[in-house]
Amino acid sequence: MQRVVVTGLGTVNPLGQDVNEFWDNVKAGKCGIDKISHFDASGWEATLAAEVKEFHPEKYIHKRELKRLDKFSQFAIYASSQAYEDSGLDKAEFDRERFGVILSSGTGGIETFYECSKKLLEKGPDRISPYFVPMFITNMAAGNVAIALNAKGPCLCIVTACASGANAIGEAFHKIRYGLMDVAVAGGTEASICEIGISGFMAMKALSVSTDPLRASIPFDKERDGFVMGEGAGVLVLESLEHAKKRNAKIYGEVVGYGTTCDAYHITSPAPEGEGGGRAMKQAVEDAGLELSDVSYINAHGTSTFYNDVNESAAIRNLFGENAYNIPVSSTKSMIGHLLGASGGVEAVVCIKALEEGFIPPTAGYKVVDPDCDLDYVPNVGRQADIQVALSNSLGFGGHNATLAFKKWTE
Repeated sequence: MQRVVVTGLGTVNPLGQDVNEFWDNVKAGKCGIDKISHFDASGWEATLAAEVKEFHPEKYIHKRELKRLDKFSQFAIYASSQAYEDSGLDKAEFDRERFGVILSSGTGGIETFYECSKKLLEKGPDRISPYFVPMFITNMAAGNVAIALNAKGPCLCIVTACASGANAIGEAFHKIRYGLMDVAVAGGTEASICEIGISGFMAMKALSVSTDPLRASIPFDKERDGFVMGEGAGVLVLESLEHAKKRNAKIYGEVVGYGTTCDAYHITSPAPEGEGGGRAMKQAVEDAGLELSDVSYINAHGTSTFYNDVNESAAIRNLFGENAYNIPVSSTKSMIGHLLGASGGVEAVVCIKALEEGFIPPTAGYKVVDPDCDLDYVPNVGRQADIQVALSNSLGFGGHNATLAFKKWTE
């Protein structure tokens, strides 16, 4: 089996359009949530979102191509190109047929679908763009990235709702570990802040209706009332250690374990006590060849919904026992909202940076203790710590659970 290392990082999200800007804002506990500006949400029940502001995709995408790409594909190409450049692969000679892309999205080109549906109803079928299908189908983020980077190996899109990005990284990790690829670009992308995306989740009563950006996405806080929609992309470049060393690549960290399970319980609610998520964490630790006592930080799914936060906390307690109270747990979604299928990709970037710098990011906006959520959620202020192993949880509608295990880089 090959060891698998992270040699490149890329992201665009509500707190930054490169990794350094994003990580600095995460460490500071900044909030990327504001009033929705992508459309007029005045009079709507949910009026806040975590948007990418002043996005300039022209850095990596030619202007003539933009009109042919839904924003979820634009985010994917932008973050993937950034990670690819960061890895130094853009200047390297290597086997393109062993270079894969596994890049996922939960909703794909939902805004394109909405706008073209309106045009169909208002103006008829002759007015639909010939680019409609390749703009909205969910696999096209991966396909467009493969074209942009000349990646001729496996090109996959794994759609598992909010677990999509984490499953993409996990599957890429296993393919490299078992010798099926040498290099992969892996992660998630999402652009769902549009009328149909917000109204769909609003109809489910899943979104926060707070009008205060600082008290809207408040994971594990007793006053939480739903999640806040976010958008963007998070991408890792993964390589076999042998391949990375051969080209003297910078190594950020190591992917060491992956667990994926299904609740087989309910279409939206997690299984009682977070049973399925608990099994995913256990699988990831065992896949890494580690002990539960080795885990020193958990980046929680932490959506700020009642059922997720209670059940994820229970899953951690049940798996780790009394030691659960000694493991820092924090939610990046407190600062950037819930990026749906992209959340696992962005949160993987957070875990790698946390291990690299020995810094645990906070759960921002935390004020009111919930007796059912009684772990160390690193409230409001991050902390320096010598963390060696981090877990990242992603839990999706349909009962999909994915956990990634990352390790601080050592020879």
